[in-house]
Amino acid sequence: MKSIGSMTQGELAAYIDSNLRESGVNVVLSGGACVAIYSNHQYVSKDLDFIAQFSLDPKKIASVMKSLGFMPKGRYFYHPQTSYFVEFISGPPSVGRDPIQEIQVLKLETGTIRIISPTDCVKDRLAAFYHWGDRQALAQAVLVS
Repeated sequence: MKSIGSMTQGELAAYIDSNLRESGVNVVLSGGACVAIYSNHQYVSKDLDFIAQFSLDPKKIASVMKSLGFMPKGRYFYHPQTSYFVEFISGPPSVGRDPIQEIQVLKLETGTIRIISPTDCVKDRLAAFYHWGDRQALAQAVLVS
């Protein structure tokens, strides 16, 4: 097994997701990390945004993250061996008011990651552009499309 410090963003996400699932916590990766993964890292994101598929259990999440060496600070979890930080968001996963229907499953050396589809990733970025005028989100949508 790779050390956390040598894991790519996707590998770290798969490692965290797999450990959470073993403890009964079901999450889906979304946000900028999806853009980074789907654009072959043409976009750089330093965070991993996991959305709860059902209900969020902060105590169980904190326990799993602590067992992996992550420490909470505010709403994020940090690990001394990586610059990536992790956030957990209440679900269910959606783009605007529309629930996400398709979840991709990617198998990596470090585990399995559940991630929103490229289509939903683009829709999410376009929604950010439309609602907030976020031009960076538009550029991210183009990278994924």
